[in-house]
Amino acid sequence: MKKILLQLDCDSLPSVFDAVTAYDAGADIVLQYGNVTKENVRDLVYGVMFTRGGDNLKFSAIFIGGSKVIEAAEILEIVKSTFFGNVRNSVMFDPSGCNTTAAAAVAKMTKECDVKGQKVVVLAGTGPVGQRAAAMFAIEGAKVFVTSRKLEKAKRSAEEIKAMFGLEVNACAAFDDESTKEALDGAVAALCTGAPGVTLIGEELWKGHPTLRVLGDVNAVPPLGVEGMKSSFNGEVVEGKVLFGSMGIGGLKMRVHRACVAKLFEKNDIVFDAKSILEMAKELS
Repeated sequence: MKKILLQLDCDSLPSVFDAVTAYDAGADIVLQYGNVTKENVRDLVYGVMFTRGGDNLKFSAIFIGGSKVIEAAEILEIVKSTFFGNVRNSVMFDPSGCNTTAAAAVAKMTKECDVKGQKVVVLAGTGPVGQRAAAMFAIEGAKVFVTSRKLEKAKRSAEEIKAMFGLEVNACAAFDDESTKEALDGAVAALCTGAPGVTLIGEELWKGHPTLRVLGDVNAVPPLGVEGMKSSFNGEVVEGKVLFGSMGIGGLKMRVHRACVAKLFEKNDIVFDAKSILEMAKELS
């Protein structure tokens, strides 16, 4: 029986990236739908729920992607609420690669440094990747701080993380060298998740930092978030710090993405969300 993946995007044009990755992961057919809304998603889900039964349900699965993370999260909740009893299909939630990117970064960084009970800073941690990375570090037992240029925005991000994941994180402002130095005081790890082309940590600051042990940066557009970082860094040691650039993180992200999609077809009741995708990343790192 063919493995069919139903790809649901809130964007008008479904992601080609997600479709290609799905085929590489072993899907035989990818049914792509754009402009998915809270109003029309149930009928699409019914199409995979009711066309196969029993053990054959596992051969149909659902991927929720696209770029509109907030809308996609609402779609996920409707999809899960549509299932009943054993009439369900496995689901993966990864709009904008938010879960797989965050999971890859956290898995690599925590493999190099035990963060339990330690301070970890997610700089510019107000977007989907930053928020999920902060939540994942908290899951690993870290004392997490998210930053933004404005304290109010950082606090709002911390509140959103608590609402989404039930996890407490702290907020602080980092808008110049001095405030960034203060934010990083006592931290063992720092992950930059800011906008492309924006430097968040100066080279002099991190090289001379007395407690930082590992740094990550998901930005691939120069100048990078960590000054002196290279996108290709995948555990290189510089001045006693272990560094992971966007390509180093991205390699694991792609492996995690493909592994999760492949696993969707093993059972019909899997839900790959932030926590379970982190577990996959840790297994593969």
